[in-house]
Amino acid sequence: MTTFLVLAPGSYTTVQDNGRYGYQQMGVPVSGALDLFSFRIANLLVGNPEECAVLEISITGPRLAVLKEADVSLTGADMGAKLNNKPVEPWTSFRVTPGDVLAFYQVRSGCRAYMAVTGGVDTPVIMGSRSTYAGGQFGGYHGRSLKKGDILKRGRGRLLDAPRRLCSAHRPRYLSEIVLRAIAGPQDFYFREGFEIFFQSVFNVSTRSDRMGYRLQGPEIFQREDMPKSIISEPSMPGGIQISPDRQPIILLVEQTMGGYAKIATVISTDIPKVAQATPGDTIVFEEVSLETAHALYHEQQKRIQDIEEKLSRH
Repeated sequence: MTTFLVLAPGSYTTVQDNGRYGYQQMGVPVSGALDLFSFRIANLLVGNPEECAVLEISITGPRLAVLKEADVSLTGADMGAKLNNKPVEPWTSFRVTPGDVLAFYQVRSGCRAYMAVTGGVDTPVIMGSRSTYAGGQFGGYHGRSLKKGDILKRGRGRLLDAPRRLCSAHRPRYLSEIVLRAIAGPQDFYFREGFEIFFQSVFNVSTRSDRMGYRLQGPEIFQREDMPKSIISEPSMPGGIQISPDRQPIILLVEQTMGGYAKIATVISTDIPKVAQATPGDTIVFEEVSLETAHALYHEQQKRIQDIEEKLSRH
């Protein structure tokens, strides 16, 4: 069901779903949407199953010509989107029809927006996922970000009887001063004074930040002298914070599979969306929490999304 023609691709627009699991031992990362909260809500707003593929749009958005009727929703970063030159409200669904033009602009708040469409963005399923892994040149739309002239299809899905809207109380705010909750370890014992400095300091998001990881700049984090400079490479998961040889933190994300540097802490999964929406120059401080607290926050978020789904489905 051919639905969109890409008139302009934006700075980095890719097809992503909830990720590709079970292949990390082969060097294939999870990939998928960085901000899973915005991703899931975008699908719920157009009546899709949560796992449907969407467009993940970074920094500057695309311009799309509509070729087939569909419902669309926009979540995550505010990119001042307009439909036929008229502003559209984020965190809502709206109908598009052939001949319409949907345009995104420079990000005004946050870093990544998510666009869901009726039936989901339809690309081949590779290793159980439609997500783009640009480093491996597969998944998504021909394994790459969108280009001018690309044609996007959507899956089959039922159009909504009425628009859906997420109430303002549930919409996240993207701040330039970010607090990330983190659990110590798994190699926190590699650090002594460095551990205290890490949780007491302010770091800046570097321009060297992408879907593989966010590099931070701040006070130097020293390892203990009696510890090796690196660890035996081990599998990495999104949220792991490794300390690189320049003694600066790197928050590992969804396109990393292995790591050989000691990880001082791990950002809890509930806060990964905050990382996804951070832009260079934003400040980050880390707050240490227990594993029990992390579990409680995770279950609280799942309950919140379930409540949102139930409310949206009634309309």
